[in-house]
Amino acid sequence: MPETTETAPAKVPRAATRPPRTTLRPSPRRGPSLLRRLTPWFFLAAPLALLVTFTYVPVGNMIFYSFTDWDGVSPDRELTGFDNYRQIFTRPELFRVFFVSFYYLAASAVQIVIALYFATVLSFDLRFRNFFKGILFFPYLVNGVAIGFVFLYFFQDGGTLDSVLSWFGAGSDHAWLGDPTSANTSLAGVSVWRFTGLNFVLFLGAIQSIPAELYEAAQLDGATRWQQFRHIIAPSIRPVVSLSVILAISGSLSVFEIPYIMTGGTTGTSTFVIQTVKLAFQFNKTGLASAAAVVLLLIILLVTWIQRRLVPDEKVDLV
Repeated sequence: MPETTETAPAKVPRAATRPPRTTLRPSPRRGPSLLRRLTPWFFLAAPLALLVTFTYVPVGNMIFYSFTDWDGVSPDRELTGFDNYRQIFTRPELFRVFFVSFYYLAASAVQIVIALYFATVLSFDLRFRNFFKGILFFPYLVNGVAIGFVFLYFFQDGGTLDSVLSWFGAGSDHAWLGDPTSANTSLAGVSVWRFTGLNFVLFLGAIQSIPAELYEAAQLDGATRWQQFRHIIAPSIRPVVSLSVILAISGSLSVFEIPYIMTGGTTGTSTFVIQTVKLAFQFNKTGLASAAAVVLLLIILLVTWIQRRLVPDEKVDLV
């Protein structure tokens, strides 16, 4: 039989035996839907509408009224240009109220110092400190009208102050609310009694947020209470102090309820806001009153801007 020779099958390349590779391309990402992008604006619509309706629209109307001689009732509004602003800065009876604000500005400085002192003292371990915290903050919780009536009887002739002074043999028949100097000083003292608690709470909260490890390290290094205040407390609460200064300046320019209730703005105690209210509702000079309100707003914004430029916020790292 003839020999049969078997030939080996030819080798097929491995790559040829593999199935064709399919490349999957990632599907393009779809951006957020229109509803999802508009959802935040749906939530902001109501507060923005209220803000515009009750803040920006009235401010715009006030600025417009300040250039008119509107009396607040008549539909006629004649444009007068900058005449209302000229009257505010040239008429002595209108410009004099700026000087009354200096009494309250000095009182604000006093109340900041007192509040910072008690906040520092009561931040350390002290007996009955919660009791003293309540005493200091309580006047701020009392209604301003009630405070005005209480101190009206306190400063009247033969009132509480004269009775207390008579116990020490220093009785006086001086009318505390009878002349501009003593009246403004007394009213400024009432504002110190009332608003010290607000600054006290702000300072105390800022001081208590300081890490306790810093005090422990300072005590180990032998630092005194004054050194702890100077190098730990004061740098840490600088932003809060700046906020209190801004509130003090704006508050001293916009004092209203206490002098209005106690004196009604008589005997040289009329403040900027009291004068504005009288111009608008007593003398029917809404245009002039609007100009006064615009001037007050601009002064507060200017003072705030100057304060922020002189004392900018700095990040303090004590660790």
